[in-house]
Amino acid sequence: MKNILNAKTMMAVVLGTLLTAGNALAEETLGQKVQQAATTTGAKIDSSLQKASGYMDDSTITAKVKSALMDDKVIDSGDISVSTTKGVVTLTGFVPSQAVAAQAVAVATKTEGVQSVSDKLQIKDNATQSVGSYTDDAVITSSIKAKLLADKIVPSRHVKVETQEGVVQLSGNVKNTAQSARAESIAKAVSGVKSVKNDLTVTH
Repeated sequence: MKNILNAKTMMAVVLGTLLTAGNALAEETLGQKVQQAATTTGAKIDSSLQKASGYMDDSTITAKVKSALMDDKVIDSGDISVSTTKGVVTLTGFVPSQAVAAQAVAVATKTEGVQSVSDKLQIKDNATQSVGSYTDDAVITSSIKAKLLADKIVPSRHVKVETQEGVVQLSGNVKNTAQSARAESIAKAVSGVKSVKNDLTVTH
């Protein structure tokens, strides 16, 4: 009888040990799964953060392009305006030759974050320029800016005005074609303006 009891006791101990080991194993397996899930989630978060940090906004791209143009020895970056919309860089202004314009486009294209480049640069004729023409151009530019500022339709702070021997170039962003047409109309009405090149970008 005692042998039977001892045998049952031993069996209970063995079963208890096995159950404890099984629970420990189950807990370990569960712990591993939780750890793996946490690691996977962490990796996904890290990946998302990397993608977010890899994104470059338009203002950053504009700053990078301006810096690259400034560092280039061939280009006089002071005569070139840079604007960026959804990674598309637009270059406007007056340059002395087509070669300089091509160089500016090449520099902008190679800049990090740039999707494409819209070349709206104008070639200026240095041979026919004089101090008087520069003065007249400055007056024309100031007059147009003042009229745009007073206008309630055109968002003047987003419109850049440049004048070269009476030829006015409008660049920048407006919300619709009505604003673009209005800005061009205002510029054409200013005394001394020979023609207006409307390079305004409609964003909506």
